[in-house]
Amino acid sequence: MPQPAPFSVIGHADGYGGRLLVTCEHASNVVPAPLTHTAGDQRWLDDHWGWDIGAPDVVRELVRLKDCVAVLCGFSRLVLDPNRDVTHPDLIRREVYGEPLSFNVNLDAEEVNRRITELYAPYHDAIDKALHARLAVGGDVVLLSMHSFTPKLDDDVRAMEIGVLYDNYDAVAERLADAFREQGFVTALNEPYSGRTGLIFAANRHGREHGVIYIELEIRQDLIDTPAKAIAVARRMEPAISSLQIRDTPR
Repeated sequence: MPQPAPFSVIGHADGYGGRLLVTCEHASNVVPAPLTHTAGDQRWLDDHWGWDIGAPDVVRELVRLKDCVAVLCGFSRLVLDPNRDVTHPDLIRREVYGEPLSFNVNLDAEEVNRRITELYAPYHDAIDKALHARLAVGGDVVLLSMHSFTPKLDDDVRAMEIGVLYDNYDAVAERLADAFREQGFVTALNEPYSGRTGLIFAANRHGREHGVIYIELEIRQDLIDTPAKAIAVARRMEPAISSLQIRDTPR
């Protein structure tokens, strides 16, 4: 049986269409072969630990509305987290709340390198390729990395509905946050965690490498935990994103 690819590209892969590129690092909870997982692992794979609930549905609707392009990851963040540098201690989590993940027990360097080569690198290469294609058309490009967060993490109750995360382009982030507020979203800057602490790795890596504006967006999962809710939220977000005045067609 064919295995899911480490990434998927939707929209204008040739670079045409809107000047927005959206990525979704935690779009899947798949544990790809040759790895296997147990029923015990499934609890965490289905939870926010395994993927960003609702985020890929938001991305798909934004691509439709903006006529742009998106790159979505095809494997669970518990297999390997593409939003972390390969040297980060949380690149591969061995356990969640003290419960070992069967597919990460007794990991050796060879297996870590295999995952980087076969999963992590192709995903990031796909983002590079999409950015090269978009930049070749000319003009400015905005890179949005789309994520979601749980309403409550341990004792931390998150009141915000959207977080705008950044470590650069402060003025852009602030304008975007204001635009989301105008659409009725409770919006916070660098919450539920700060982009200045190295946790928006994918956006930072590709944004800096290609010289494009980059922001990570976090949406509270209870707002988007069904496809219908995610589509509705994406439609509310679209005017705010469009307010950044990204040109929708090449010159």
